Amino acid sequence: MSVAKLALTIRTIPDFPKPGILFRDISPLLEDAALFHETIDLLARECTPHQPSKIVGVDARGFIFGAALAYKLGLGFVPVRKKGKLPSLTLSHSYDLEYGSAELEIHTDSIRPGEQVIVVDDLLATGGTAGAVLKLLAQVGAKVLLALFVVELPDLGGRAHLAPCEVRSLMVFGDQ
Repeated sequence: MSVAKLALTIRTIPDFPKPGILFRDISPLLEDAALFHETIDLLARECTPHQPSKIVGVDARGFIFGAALAYKLGLGFVPVRKKGKLPSLTLSHSYDLEYGSAELEIHTDSIRPGEQVIVVDDLLATGGTAGAVLKLLAQVGAKVLLALFVVELPDLGGRAHLAPCEVRSLMVFGDQ
């Protein structure tokens, strides 16, 4: 199966969550076992040259892809969650979103200084969330090898917030 065929399964929902937004819905990809399996295989191929020790998944849809990818690669999985969701000692980072602000947290002991990780999320749009994750990982001393996304909306300029990190996306959609 090709990335182009996978891209055809992504639904575009106009005016969600607010007018003017074209929401890219990954639900059909997740609901089809063969498509989901192929997506994880494609993500795994992106990781192979990097040899990470852990996969970092971003709350919430990054958990879906990140956990499955970690399992496939035989690696540990580290969740970066919204504030107040992790039970142990955490570090946090606040950041701005299109519609306000948010805060993400990571357990202080989930990654050792110098440990090599790959960050996984479903979508790269403005880069605010992924940029916040990179700042958290810098605080714990992780070496981020790659930021990996299933879908990217390049018109929103998210990559600029992730420099100098290498960024890869399976599918790219223009016009938001």
